Amino acid sequence: MTSVLLLLLAQQPMSMSEAVNQALTHYAAVNVSDEQVRAAAAAISLARTNYLPRADFYGQVNRASRNNVFGLMLPQSTLPSISGPPRPENDMASVWGSAVGLQVSWEPFDLGLRKALVASAEAGQRRSEASLKRTRYEVAALTADAYLTVLAAQETVVAARAAVARATTLEQVAQALARADLRPGADASRAKAERSVAETQVIQAEQAVAVAQAHLAQFTGAAGQARHLGDPPGLVVPSLVTSREAHPVVTEQAAVIDEVKAKQKALDKSYAPKFAVQGATYARGTGAVADGTTLGGANGLGPNIMNYALGLTVTFPAMAQPAIRAEQSAQAARERAEAARLKQLQQDLAAQQAQAQARLDGARRTAAQLPVQLEAAQMTLNQATARYRAGLGLITEVAEAQRLVAQAESDMALVRLAIWRGLLQVATAQGDLRPFLTETDARPGRDTPGRDQ
Repeated sequence: MTSVLLLLLAQQPMSMSEAVNQALTHYAAVNVSDEQVRAAAAAISLARTNYLPRADFYGQVNRASRNNVFGLMLPQSTLPSISGPPRPENDMASVWGSAVGLQVSWEPFDLGLRKALVASAEAGQRRSEASLKRTRYEVAALTADAYLTVLAAQETVVAARAAVARATTLEQVAQALARADLRPGADASRAKAERSVAETQVIQAEQAVAVAQAHLAQFTGAAGQARHLGDPPGLVVPSLVTSREAHPVVTEQAAVIDEVKAKQKALDKSYAPKFAVQGATYARGTGAVADGTTLGGANGLGPNIMNYALGLTVTFPAMAQPAIRAEQSAQAARERAEAARLKQLQQDLAAQQAQAQARLDGARRTAAQLPVQLEAAQMTLNQATARYRAGLGLITEVAEAQRLVAQAESDMALVRLAIWRGLLQVATAQGDLRPFLTETDARPGRDTPGRDQ
């Protein structure tokens, strides 16, 4: 049942919008950007957890000696601390010790640092969303271009097969005239060679179709499942309304600048004192007595002395200013670089739009001339064929006329797609493919080049 459905699906023509939608669903780059948006949203939640209090639980059981001395010890992480009065002599007897505790710490105000960190994370999410939009736009543009490439290759196959049919007819005429001794046998050999050349061109055109279909399948996720694309869109090409939305590339770059600014604001808030309201309660147990004696048995395994504490702690990173200033300088330089990149992108997009419009205008002007070229080539072929049949012309004249007709037919088949490709390039430079996709789906057909130009 599944194979039958796949077969029926493969036989249904696939529109350009359908190909684009499949690419936006299956192409890995879109999924990667989508997951990056989710990661950025999680980063916002992480930044907001800074508003929550911190609670630390602690528990310990040990067996240790109790020797203690007067003296200061600089902060370190190797020697364990010990409490109680000093001992005049070393006694390696050991006792049980235990401790449990809870400390809660909360920052009641931070002079705007946490808000700035949340704003930075939100700017990162907006940048990820803009990146996703840009990725979807680029994938859609590449898919639409690949779709037009397949159509162009298919039209080339049609023109090449027509050339084979004409070459086959010429070969049959030349063979008949040669058998009747009205033409030399060399004409039949020349006609056979022309047919072979035409068949080779069909093979090359079919190869181009297979390559183009594989490239399209790279985006649609349908490798090995060639879909019929139907007829190319007609030559009645509309003048699409210029998009008023910002180009996805420009939007993404503007979001990058906003993210840099948000990070810079967070740095500006980082050189400030930190306030923490703290509360702690704990209990300890020990088998050691202040007079130097020790308690035996399980004394000290369970906490039996309790304490609590409440307080306000202020911490100020006095020596952090040089490092923060260096980071601020780096962020400022990055902001200037991203702003310059935005300006460059805007200039490039303007140039791309002008170039795309020039290509579109050139394709339209070419389409207006091709019907005249094809009509003249067909008249030349008819005259050359009549002269050859009457024994007044050479087979080389017929072969040359056939090539002119084949070239004109191929040009006429491709100029329609050249116009739509130019329109695609204009829409791509504008940053909005929706009007273009709507028009291509609404204007199928094989109308005559040059009409409605």
